[in-house]
Amino acid sequence: MSTATPGTTTVPGTATPSRTTAAPMSAARTLATAARVLRQLRHDPRSIALMILVPCVMLFLLRYVFDGSPRTFDSIGASLLGIFPLITMFLVTSIATLRERTSGTLERLLAMPLGKADLIAGYALAFGLLAIVQSVLATGLAVWALGLEVVGSAWLLLLVALLDALLGTALGLFVSAFAASEFQAVQFMPAVIFPQLLLCGLFTPRPNMQPVLEAISNVLPMSYAVDGMNQVLRHTDVTGDFVRDAVIVAGCAALVLALGAATLRRRTA
Repeated sequence: MSTATPGTTTVPGTATPSRTTAAPMSAARTLATAARVLRQLRHDPRSIALMILVPCVMLFLLRYVFDGSPRTFDSIGASLLGIFPLITMFLVTSIATLRERTSGTLERLLAMPLGKADLIAGYALAFGLLAIVQSVLATGLAVWALGLEVVGSAWLLLLVALLDALLGTALGLFVSAFAASEFQAVQFMPAVIFPQLLLCGLFTPRPNMQPVLEAISNVLPMSYAVDGMNQVLRHTDVTGDFVRDAVIVAGCAALVLALGAATLRRRTA
């Protein structure tokens, strides 16, 4: 004996549609999601300022902290040009996405015929556009206004900065699934960001670390973000190591976005 949901008709010989069937990814739905997120961010000037202006302000301060030693700024400025966007995008994305969860917006969206991939791609696209603006401003400020000297192309520096910002976006989307409040989202920063900051090679070359710590640093994406910046700093041409570093950072961002889609689920039945 077969049963059917009231108000629906079951045709003999056909399967009853399942509510759990994932909707196929749609470019229109992805763009609509991105547009909605951008409209919401437009009314949140503090988040926009945090994403776009804070990395520039930090680079400006760093330049004049080392005013008497420009070479020091040259040696660490490129690395921080990749680290600052990653950190700020992580913070803003995790908090903004958590607001969507706690306000019930994601709950309502998931009840619609909208695929998880559409949601994640829409959020990534919206924050990715802001990451482009952030990376362009920070790179332009560092190279043309603050006098950061790089041997390689400034466009390669911009590429790595953008990949780092996208990685921060992906990490923020992922960790927002495990936080119940904005305060908890901020608490993930010491667990996710600080260990990478200490082990990325910013403070000392990674081969000089204790072997266990070096091995851990070899699997952390921020290590390759810093390595990629250093390749541009020291080499005029695109090296194999630069390509490896850029591919690893981009691959980690894609992997974390996929994990974020896997954690995107309704909290209620």
